[in-house]
Amino acid sequence: QVRLVESGGGLVQAGGSLRLSCAASGRTLSTFATGWFRQAPGKEREFVAAISRRGVITHYADSVKGRFTISRDNAKNTVYLQMNSLKPEDTAVYYCAADSTGPSYIRDNPDKLDYWGPGTQVTVSS
Repeated sequence: QVRLVESGGGLVQAGGSLRLSCAASGRTLSTFATGWFRQAPGKEREFVAAISRRGVITHYADSVKGRFTISRDNAKNTVYLQMNSLKPEDTAVYYCAADSTGPSYIRDNPDKLDYWGPGTQVTVSS
């Protein structure tokens, strides 16, 4: 079992930055590919970014490419999402997910992933 907990969310003005963290306990996160998703009020959950076990492969949604960066520190059992140039449309609850497959699978099969965190709220004001 893996327990995931997100942190780092909050309120920020448009153009600002936040760094989200996803800390794992129970098992080492290095055995899992990891991803970030988000869900805005009244909208479906959407893929944001994913990273392979060793951080070699990353995938991003088109809406965040060039602004968000996913990374991981396996020694700290933590995955990060650096979010720059934030826009009001980035407002959502952000969730991390871990899976024993890979980043492409995470991107394409969100309903089948092994583990999810409870989420952290990100609010971007205009």
